[in-house]
Amino acid sequence: MSIKPLYYSQFGAVGNGIADDFAAIIRAHAAANEAGLPVCAEPAAVYYIGGSDMTAEVQTDTDWNTARFIIDDTNVENRNHPVFKIASKLAPIQIKDTNSLVKNQEKLDTALLYDSLIVAIDNTTKRYIREGANQDSGTEQTDVFVISKDGYVDPNTAIIWDFNNITSLTAHPIDSQTLVITGGHFTTIANGEVAEYKYFERNICIQRSNTVIDGLTHVLEYGKQTQSAPYGGFISIRNCAGITIQSCKLSAHKIFYTTGAGGEPVSMGTYDILAEKAVNLLFKNCRQLNDITDDTTWGIFGSNFTKNITFDTVSFSRFDAHKGTTNAVIINSEIGHMGILLIGSGLCRIENTKVHGNRFVNLREDYGSTWDGEIIIRNCEYTPGKKAYEHGVVVIDAHYTGLHDFGYTCHMPGKITIDNLIINDDKAPDNYHGPRILPSLYVGYDDRPFVEKYPYVLPKDIRITNISTKSNIPWVLSDSMDLYRDALFFYD
Repeated sequence: MSIKPLYYSQFGAVGNGIADDFAAIIRAHAAANEAGLPVCAEPAAVYYIGGSDMTAEVQTDTDWNTARFIIDDTNVENRNHPVFKIASKLAPIQIKDTNSLVKNQEKLDTALLYDSLIVAIDNTTKRYIREGANQDSGTEQTDVFVISKDGYVDPNTAIIWDFNNITSLTAHPIDSQTLVITGGHFTTIANGEVAEYKYFERNICIQRSNTVIDGLTHVLEYGKQTQSAPYGGFISIRNCAGITIQSCKLSAHKIFYTTGAGGEPVSMGTYDILAEKAVNLLFKNCRQLNDITDDTTWGIFGSNFTKNITFDTVSFSRFDAHKGTTNAVIINSEIGHMGILLIGSGLCRIENTKVHGNRFVNLREDYGSTWDGEIIIRNCEYTPGKKAYEHGVVVIDAHYTGLHDFGYTCHMPGKITIDNLIINDDKAPDNYHGPRILPSLYVGYDDRPFVEKYPYVLPKDIRITNISTKSNIPWVLSDSMDLYRDALFFYD
């Protein structure tokens, strides 16, 4: 016998796009959570959600099918509260009997009722001490990893830092059953607040492990707004593991400007997808509704403190490992004008993928251009953007001053493999001299002695085969060949 779902209309939702249905939606999910029943939206309904300081907590399967939701952010009581929170019935637990951790530790001396995602924090140690226009004093040392209920660390989410002083160790239980959210067409009427770093979190916030979002659409309406505060992701993934976002259509946000911490004008990061303190994330068959090469919009995807992110058959304007990811896979995809930005460690594998942008891969200068691990680029195409020709076409780019403490030792990938890369540079200007594969790195120090205060670890193994250029101008490894003199270098 099939289980009958609860409908929003049963709890007073009108669905005419005018009446505020938020309270009725909240009541429906509360009842479903208590009874363990699924929720279903009426297919032809248009649900208007105003700016009340409320959240609908979702703990059961939900089918939004072809219903439309209008989220009006023009008059919001609390920008920090999500509209929908996908939540577990299992409450987080503070682990009190562990005072320290070491990198690659295999087991914690603890026992839990469930396999769990662990969030470890040491607020006395700073990492990701940002340099540049958005400079800051760093972020408390944070790591996320999965352990079994008897304490064994999943080696695919291995611990990446030593923790001599744990100030917080939280276990977020992992639900054994998968929760599925399907369908729904969402329109956000964007806020018209002052353009400053006060992020709006009026979103779908996923805080439950083993969750699937399937077939959702999100669009933005700016109306007459000439300014807007940034958004922290319409799909926001936090403190969870095993999340799949599939067959979804999402939107990049307009770029607005503010004054950064360095006193200079900066474009504000504003996202439709943001992952933080999360592991094992799959984005499959997803695409961006607006043009992925439109540089008046911000890159759609960002992440902080993540492990094992996979893009498979995705068309987005950006992949960004911001404050560090461990392991990334981008396959069968197309990445737009902001390209692939990396900070972190482990293996980054990019295959059967097209990239449009100023760089194919950019190791973020503001976090030390560090990737402590390996990069593989195989069977890919790179179409340089206009700014690439202004500054020089480079496949894997990095810049490093050697004078700033980022809170860690910075690395260029120890092993770099590029096999079968097509560079579409046939529209280059007349003064173009061809592509470089690796960076000169120490830009601006050619005319004076340079000594690193904080040394940078250079590659040990570089393997390049089958690179072709549409311009027929030969590629060069780097304008600073001496940097790579100690690497094992193979090319064909």
